[in-house]
Amino acid sequence: MQKTDVLVLGAGIAGLTTAIKLAKARPDLKITVLTKTNENESNTAWAQAGVAAAWDKKHDSYKKHVEDTLDAGDGLCVEKIVEIVVHEGPERVQEIINWGARFDKKETTDQYDLGREGGHSENRILHYKDITGWEIQRTLLEELGRYPNIEFQEHYFAIDLLTQHHMGYTIIRVTPGIECYGAYVLDKRTGTIETFLAKITVLATGGTGQVYKNTTNPAIATGDGIAMAYRAKGRVENMEFVQFHPTSLYNPAGENPSFLISEAVRGFGAILRTRQGEEFMHKYDPRGSLAPRDIVARAIDREIKQRGEDCMYLDCTHLDKEGFIAHFPNIYKKCLSIGIDPMKDFIPVTPACHYMCGGVRTDEMGRSSIDRLYAAGECTCTGLHGANRLASNSLLEGLVFAHRIVEDIIPRIDQFQIQTNIPDWDARGTTDPDEMVLITQGIKELKETMSYYVGIVRSNVRLKRANDRLYLQYKEIEALYNTTTISPQLCELRNLITIAYLIVRSASMRMESRGLHYTTDYPEKKGYVDLSIL
Repeated sequence: MQKTDVLVLGAGIAGLTTAIKLAKARPDLKITVLTKTNENESNTAWAQAGVAAAWDKKHDSYKKHVEDTLDAGDGLCVEKIVEIVVHEGPERVQEIINWGARFDKKETTDQYDLGREGGHSENRILHYKDITGWEIQRTLLEELGRYPNIEFQEHYFAIDLLTQHHMGYTIIRVTPGIECYGAYVLDKRTGTIETFLAKITVLATGGTGQVYKNTTNPAIATGDGIAMAYRAKGRVENMEFVQFHPTSLYNPAGENPSFLISEAVRGFGAILRTRQGEEFMHKYDPRGSLAPRDIVARAIDREIKQRGEDCMYLDCTHLDKEGFIAHFPNIYKKCLSIGIDPMKDFIPVTPACHYMCGGVRTDEMGRSSIDRLYAAGECTCTGLHGANRLASNSLLEGLVFAHRIVEDIIPRIDQFQIQTNIPDWDARGTTDPDEMVLITQGIKELKETMSYYVGIVRSNVRLKRANDRLYLQYKEIEALYNTTTISPQLCELRNLITIAYLIVRSASMRMESRGLHYTTDYPEKKGYVDLSIL
């Protein structure tokens, strides 16, 4: 049994920023950060393009950034939250610059080289080449090392959040006063399950991309935080809005994760074309290749299906070679590695699961519906993204809400005591699994079900079929979970099934097409519709 003042689950931009700011504000607090792999592996580290902020006051403004975000969100953004994130964003970005983030600057001046992406009306993306997430992760880890009251532990996999349920009380989703006391955590190196107790717990566990066959997300993106919060009877919203990035690199050999061709490449001037060289995006949106992601992804999906092709193509052949290589060195290198020279050849691209716009519902201070449990980053539904995320708003959201969570924790934390009346994990009656193939095949089946039936275009028939298959998998895996010893693979599959169920259920409830959710049964958009999973 380990005790800490604040337990942070996750080590990306939201989790690390929260820990750093707490440690700086309250050196007397013990802050424990857990990551299920190593310190360099997070959704943040895989972000390519950058972080959006209304930085250039001469050409850009808060108003423009707000309007672009609301337009992309297709009527479901919470305008108050959008205003908060956009207005507070530049100050939060300046803080990580002060901590050492090296965003690219123009060669001739000391001004930042601001990029542009789909849905943005101005150049406002601060970036570090095409590995901005890696640079931010590096910066945060270096800053983290300055605070002795932060304990960073690798290879710890959170299994379940601790609530009154673990003290023998019956809790349902509408039970008032549910509290979080920490988490049961699997030490992957020893196979033992430890009890971490805390006054405050912060979920910063990242995304859900591995629920689909093709995804740009790292292997760790299995929706653990959302699944844990849902099992703890926390409020979850907008799970139907899964963002498919329009341009992952099509590789016939297959790879997981799919390699991302950043939206910034289109912002740099690349054009989407068919195999024959025909530009097609203006048929779907006057903004062409720089339309928001939901529109571009559906357009590419439609062109692929209508033409019977495996992919569409991104044309960079007309772009300045030196500038392209300087901005996108890793994309250039990756393309060359599979025999494609972007300066001579079209880059084959196809949509892939990229970002979850829904998640654990939080308020403007990052509080979840469970007391003493906060959440930040991609595992949340703050109201910023609505039905579709504007490119590069995610890193900004993580920074802003990490700061707000710290502001809310500081005056509250001293009123709480660590709850010690929590039993240790009970593994009696379980045995080692006889066949790992049950888990590996289960993951494969899940990914195929979601990809075939709950992708970019949906229908009632497809959703019903997905739900039926998921229910069978759920029963099988719950039986396995209750009778065998815990493994990371089993826990991840269990969480992915929960995430898949939430996506399907949410999609079934939304009887309209809006943003990232498009259904052939209800192709028209209705008025404002707010659907919540209580």
